[in-house]
Amino acid sequence: MKRLSLLLAVALGLAATVSARSAVIECWFVEDAGGGKLAKKPAALLLRQGAESPPPRPDLAPERYLKVHDPAGALQAAFRRYPRDAPAPRCEMSLYVPLPASAKWLSGLTPEQSCPRALDGTWLMVSMSSPFLSLSSLLRPQSEPLPEPALITMATAVLTVFTHTPTPRIRMGQDALLDLSFAYVPLTPKAATSLVPGPPPFGLEWRRQHLGKGHLLLAVTPGLNGQVPAAQEGSVAFAAWDDDEPWGPWTGNGTFWLPAVQPSQEGTYLATVHLPYLQGQITLELAVQKPPKVALTPAPLVWAAPGEAPPELLCLVSHFYPSQGLEVEWELRGGPEGRFQKAEGQRWLSALRHHSDGSVSLSAHLQPPPVTSEQHGARYACRVHHPSLPALGRSAEVTLQVAGLSGPSLEDGIGLFLSAFLLLGLLKALSWAAAYLLATQNSTEKVQHSTFLYFSHLILSAFPSSSPEGGCWPGGQNPALEFTQTCIKSCHLKQA
Repeated sequence: MKRLSLLLAVALGLAATVSARSAVIECWFVEDAGGGKLAKKPAALLLRQGAESPPPRPDLAPERYLKVHDPAGALQAAFRRYPRDAPAPRCEMSLYVPLPASAKWLSGLTPEQSCPRALDGTWLMVSMSSPFLSLSSLLRPQSEPLPEPALITMATAVLTVFTHTPTPRIRMGQDALLDLSFAYVPLTPKAATSLVPGPPPFGLEWRRQHLGKGHLLLAVTPGLNGQVPAAQEGSVAFAAWDDDEPWGPWTGNGTFWLPAVQPSQEGTYLATVHLPYLQGQITLELAVQKPPKVALTPAPLVWAAPGEAPPELLCLVSHFYPSQGLEVEWELRGGPEGRFQKAEGQRWLSALRHHSDGSVSLSAHLQPPPVTSEQHGARYACRVHHPSLPALGRSAEVTLQVAGLSGPSLEDGIGLFLSAFLLLGLLKALSWAAAYLLATQNSTEKVQHSTFLYFSHLILSAFPSSSPEGGCWPGGQNPALEFTQTCIKSCHLKQA
């Protein structure tokens, strides 16, 4: 199984060598020239390992023409995803002095304050940067260059730190995931080492640089039990060695996660991997973005008479970030020439309006010139360009209608039908209400008539036709009885 893993690693290494973008990386060797000035000299790194002899470079001093031995394969892994058609990364080389880390939480890495003799000699730091890669590598060159046919110096990559996302663009409110990989090759051979086999403890820190000051966000020390500062802003790092080979080389991961990124969190991020007396650091430029919303009013139609100017158009560009890089264009589509063209008229932008979440808004205004009959049906469009949008941007449009040139539309017919339907329903409801009120009134009158007849009959039965003394009433009839009978006849006639 171990032999199979070894063969697989060799195959991956060959694939990485074949897929590497370039065999030679051109660099500048930077050193102090005194008086606060820096001197630059040309240098080059030969990364590919092949049986053929390195090409001669008479323009370079042998100590600045380096053939890099990369036992961990970190350099090849860093360039494996590098686009073939992309420009070569910017590369700088300088001298490096091994020193213990100054932070107290890293004191456990270097219990003794003097560097071991194994770290004596010349050290070089190589830094590469491009939109696709940020890399830092500590090289240990040999003391003497190789002889002819090409004078070249062998160097070993001891500690390499890199990321494939050097310029992350994170949408506001989303999580940021910044990848970080590193590799370490111990200098002390297996037979002479007194250290415990296996990958060593290391320290990892992530900082944000702002106005020249570094703000520590996260510090971890896998393999150590010391106290570290508390993580800030909810940040988390997935810090660990990827393998546990007894004598190396080893590869590790220090990917950084920052939740719900806001505009105040953008800036330069520094990722540093600490080993005893060795440090590798890379920089990332995190940018926060939020695409704008675009709305155009009045909508959906703009009415104007021939020879008159349409109403002012207002394009609201809202809740975007950053404020830089926004462009607003006005277009007239389908005009007299039947194609897109730049819209004429007066245009201006409002001041920025700031929101509580850090985003901004503004409005763009256009006062179109007087229209002609040929412009009937043309469309005014507001097109917005912003770094958070695709190359074509985002647009909104309205249609221009010239008065007197359009008949009733389908929408007009539907509107008239709905209006007639509602009017018919209203008339029907009024008819039902009137019928209900009339029926209620007739029912009330019938109840009153029945009550009157009942009491009239009671009165007739209570009064006899003769007087109480046995005689007759004046006129021959009881007056109450006569009145009651007259009323009963009247009520019967009314009911009939």
